[in-house]
Amino acid sequence: MNKNNKKDIINKIIIFILFLFALFPSSSYAEFNPNYIISNEEVLDYDSMTLEEIQSFLENKGGYLAHATFICPEDGKKYTAAEIIYDRAITNKISPKFLIVLLQKEQSLIEDKNPKQSQLDWATGYGCPDGGTCNPRWKGFWKQVNSASLQFRDYMDNPHLYKYQAGKTYIFTNPYSTIKKEAVRVTPVNRATAALYNYTPHVYNGNYNFYKIWQRYFTRIYPNGSLLRAEGEPGVWLIQNGKKRPFLTKGALTSRFDVNKIITVKKTELDAYEKGDPIKFPQYSLVRSPNGTIYLLIDDTRRGFVSGEAFRKIGFNPEEVIDVSWEDLKPYKEGEPITASSTYPTGALLQDNTTGGVYYVTEGTKAPLLDAIFLKTKFKNRSITPVSPEKLASYKTVEPVKFDDGELLKANNSPAVYVIEDGKKRPIVSAKVFESLGYKWENIITVPPKIIDLYPDGKPLTEIIEHNEEVKNNNGNDN
Repeated sequence: MNKNNKKDIINKIIIFILFLFALFPSSSYAEFNPNYIISNEEVLDYDSMTLEEIQSFLENKGGYLAHATFICPEDGKKYTAAEIIYDRAITNKISPKFLIVLLQKEQSLIEDKNPKQSQLDWATGYGCPDGGTCNPRWKGFWKQVNSASLQFRDYMDNPHLYKYQAGKTYIFTNPYSTIKKEAVRVTPVNRATAALYNYTPHVYNGNYNFYKIWQRYFTRIYPNGSLLRAEGEPGVWLIQNGKKRPFLTKGALTSRFDVNKIITVKKTELDAYEKGDPIKFPQYSLVRSPNGTIYLLIDDTRRGFVSGEAFRKIGFNPEEVIDVSWEDLKPYKEGEPITASSTYPTGALLQDNTTGGVYYVTEGTKAPLLDAIFLKTKFKNRSITPVSPEKLASYKTVEPVKFDDGELLKANNSPAVYVIEDGKKRPIVSAKVFESLGYKWENIITVPPKIIDLYPDGKPLTEIIEHNEEVKNNNGNDN
């Protein structure tokens, strides 16, 4: 096969992959697709934010709503904007994230520090069509949030009652086209996208804005396990469960992670994540709770010693124990207690002195290391203890050791690069995407194919959206 034929085949493969992405669009990573703006699940995820998280989000954005209160016409009492958003989301079963984006898209209220009264009165644009007369029946912040959430709930529950429906094709004009009256054909692929067109029947000066704000506010670009630092700021954050967790001490960071894998990002990228619990203590810290229980901290777990005898038998130094509060311990889930018969609570590498096989042993289990690459990376600072096959046989064999979230892997027989997240391998689709995310080529770990095969396939990491891009606001809508 000549070079040109190989190039043609590669191009055809790339075209086929892009075709697959078009069939299964991603609201988080793909460029704007007017046929698919948001998923049904995202619109209906009514418990996606707690009241505290909504308030924190509003404060982080710095707009008027962060500290505003409004009267509820149903009981005459005052409530904060966050309370109204949360209550109406729960009551009407619509995502609070969705309502937040709608408030910004319609009247810029999430970020506007000094909105006009008219912006507050018609906060979601409900009952106030473009170029038409606003209906005073729906005037007021509480009524606007309530009515919009009820309207979208009905769009989702009774789509057959409305003009725009999933699976049907509609023609819109593109006001930004250089070709006069160029048509845009839109076929909504789901109820959520159709609902947005029913609420605002425009593509680029309406729903495109919604999409961009959603991307900027709630798209999570970096996988769990990523270490991020905002440009010009010293703090380091761990992305975990879709939230950013700050490291409060250098020891907490360096005892668990490789600082060479910290990615510097724009502050707007970091701001897209809700703040999670801080990481204060180094790995394997010994802490004493207010009730006197001593815990060993391992990753995000606390394991309590059942007795002083258990503590002494394991061989820890009492002088290393730190007194802490329950607030300090809150981020750590309760793990298995440590007894006098517990073995290797911090884990150990044991090697079969007959076969040479190495295992990671802890609490009665042994996980085989399928390749020496783990000794050079994940366990590079660990010593290995030779033991007899009989001793190893006393431990239950479990699944092989794997790399943690955030690691970059490639097989030694393939150029494909993956990032590990939630136990899955997510392919990074191009060098452009790899570099745009701030990853470093030297941090890729090359492994045998059998290591890659340990992970099920995850969602591809494709081209990202710039979260700091200015979003054009569309004040008002056609209902």
